[in-house]
Amino acid sequence: MGQIRQRGEVYWVRYYRDGKRYEESTHSKKEGAAKRLLRLREGAIEQGVPVTPKIGRLTFDDAAKDLLTDYKTNGKKSLEHVTRRTDQHLKPTFGGRRMAGITTTDVRTYIDKRQREGAANASINRELAALKRMFSLAIQAGKLLHRPYIPMLREDNARQGFFERPAFESMRARLSPDLQPIATFAYLTGWRIQSEVLPLTWGHVDRTVGIVRLESGTTKNGDGRVFDYSGLPDLVDLFNALWTSHETLAKQKHTICPWVFHRAGKQIKNFRHAWVSACKAAGCPGRIPHDLRRTAVRNLVRAGVPERVAMKVTGHKTRSVFDRYDITSPGDLRDAGAKLFEARNATGTIAGTVAKTGTD
Repeated sequence: MGQIRQRGEVYWVRYYRDGKRYEESTHSKKEGAAKRLLRLREGAIEQGVPVTPKIGRLTFDDAAKDLLTDYKTNGKKSLEHVTRRTDQHLKPTFGGRRMAGITTTDVRTYIDKRQREGAANASINRELAALKRMFSLAIQAGKLLHRPYIPMLREDNARQGFFERPAFESMRARLSPDLQPIATFAYLTGWRIQSEVLPLTWGHVDRTVGIVRLESGTTKNGDGRVFDYSGLPDLVDLFNALWTSHETLAKQKHTICPWVFHRAGKQIKNFRHAWVSACKAAGCPGRIPHDLRRTAVRNLVRAGVPERVAMKVTGHKTRSVFDRYDITSPGDLRDAGAKLFEARNATGTIAGTVAKTGTD
């Protein structure tokens, strides 16, 4: 049976677990706070949660370390991103504080601060997701008993960026020769540039049959993927040219480069500045590399490729995300209007119109 005692002006609670006695200070002069703490501890014991006087003392900094450890041990590719979000945004606000002392009000104040700094809702949500994960890991480890409600913001993920063929070719022409093949491959396949295209090695390519393969566990959704490029002359020529460059580098520089896309034998890891300059010069500023993925989805569907096949090509696992990428352009709307006009002229009425029955 738990007890409440007062030592000086501060209240303490006493409780038992597996026959062992624990005493814990409430750090409060109010008896009500002691009653609440005792109920919390006894409830946790009843549920089998490992309770000690140290529970609830976890700091944000230690919780952040546990989060990064979780990402490392599970091999999550977003480790770099979560580290940046934690260090640059969450830690300046919550660093040094006890996790048990972070309230929903604190989280809402953080959201307001980030919005006033100009952060997008999507960015703030990724930061809040990291904070949620910290609380979840702490509860799993018995370092906390509960977490506050963490509200998430509404996001508008339906971006409208895509490339028409002339704009793409104009932009690609303004990239350096070592970057142009990357743009071509992404434009035709819809593969993710940063995580799927740039890391490609010649071990992923079988030139004899014309396929590129991503192994299970190397993609965002974890599924393997195969792209047959044998029927695409653009990609056949591209890989032949890249392989010739690979052999030339080996002969002249005695360098065996494993990367399909490289710069003087070194892997290309990012080309953001070159991309921005090329888009601006081509008259389509604001485009991002991921717009090539949206464009590929759109082109596949417009070419009549069955959607289930198109999803396999681009690596979309859920229909909702695939549909979000299938963007309609003004040209599509013009084509639809032209087809409707043709159907009306051919039948004398608009296809699909219900015939009148003679009654109003």
